[in-house]
Amino acid sequence: MTKNISILGSTGSIGTQALEVIRADEGLHAVALAARSDIKKLKEQIYEFRPGLVCVYDRDSMLRLQAELEAEGRLDSSHLPELVSGMEGLCRAAVFSEADTILVSVVGMIGIRPTIAAIEAGKKIALANKETLVCAGHIIMPMIEEKGLCLMPVDSEHSAIYQCLMGEKHDSIRRIYLTASGGPFRGRSREELKGVRPEDALKHPNWDMGAKITIDSATMVNKALEVMEAHYLFDVDIDDIVPIIQPRSIIHSMVEFRDGAIKAQLGAPSMLVPIAFSLYAPERPAISSEPRLDFASLRSIEFDMPDTETFKGLRLGIEAGKQSGLMPTIFNAANEEAVSAFLSGRIGFLDIADVIEQAMLEIPQKTDPELSDIFEAEQRSRRLVLSLAER
Repeated sequence: MTKNISILGSTGSIGTQALEVIRADEGLHAVALAARSDIKKLKEQIYEFRPGLVCVYDRDSMLRLQAELEAEGRLDSSHLPELVSGMEGLCRAAVFSEADTILVSVVGMIGIRPTIAAIEAGKKIALANKETLVCAGHIIMPMIEEKGLCLMPVDSEHSAIYQCLMGEKHDSIRRIYLTASGGPFRGRSREELKGVRPEDALKHPNWDMGAKITIDSATMVNKALEVMEAHYLFDVDIDDIVPIIQPRSIIHSMVEFRDGAIKAQLGAPSMLVPIAFSLYAPERPAISSEPRLDFASLRSIEFDMPDTETFKGLRLGIEAGKQSGLMPTIFNAANEEAVSAFLSGRIGFLDIADVIEQAMLEIPQKTDPELSDIFEAEQRSRRLVLSLAER
């Protein structure tokens, strides 16, 4: 079966792995690509996959890419992609007429508008962008239902939950166990985390991810975002979604049912399986390069409960999810800005959760927000964190 895919975030971790899946199957085609500014990697992708449309979010980078493609002359004019930029260009990539599936793998709230545009255009959505549902799940999910569309989660945890729920009735769910590795600092105290540097926090024990998501894993904010995402994806109360530490990332998540049965999805820690599943489901073709789980060497699987005092970003995020309204947006936007400040050396590791908490206390809450409210709260949260980082 031929599938045409538009990848928003093609130069990032998820995007490049998605292209690895596409590369191995002649029935899959990358017909549109979008990236923020990495034109070196994007140019290589253009030469290999020959997309019809390419968005470079940063306009100056787009103009440089255009000049380089024309100067190098490796593609004749009929094979040069249409080049676009900015949010308008990102939304054009999301509704590209040749694409039937849109992989949203951009990082941050930038993914909200193109996801909505893709839904309005009737596209299948493979969602690897947590922030879209965290901040606008109350808008997105009713649109998906009204349009009768398919939204496939790409995160390994949500893909695992989706697979566990296949063939099950919603009212049979008792709770969801959302597994977490615990990140590079599992078991450490707040005192031990005071001097953590960005290079320390970027050393994840199991997963190869982008910088922002890797820091979110180290603070466990990532798990809070995933709890909120699971709430919208599977229509399960926040209180019935339980984060649990599984250090080796063998069990990707579990679902407990009302009769006491528990389903778990297991596999080696690799994103290729959930990415491929989001594109192929319900089919499961072989992935030749995928590592396999070796039960003979596994021996045991350990569990632990997260330390929400040391990693208070998890506790704050779950509280934001319970409050709903604008609070998830305030939490998320403050975290995005705080992570940026940490990576640039302007605040410490423990300050990330502290400034998130300050934003949750100071930015006004609003129930049932519209998109304009969400983006206004985002900007207010960012400005507050920037001011705190400058002190």
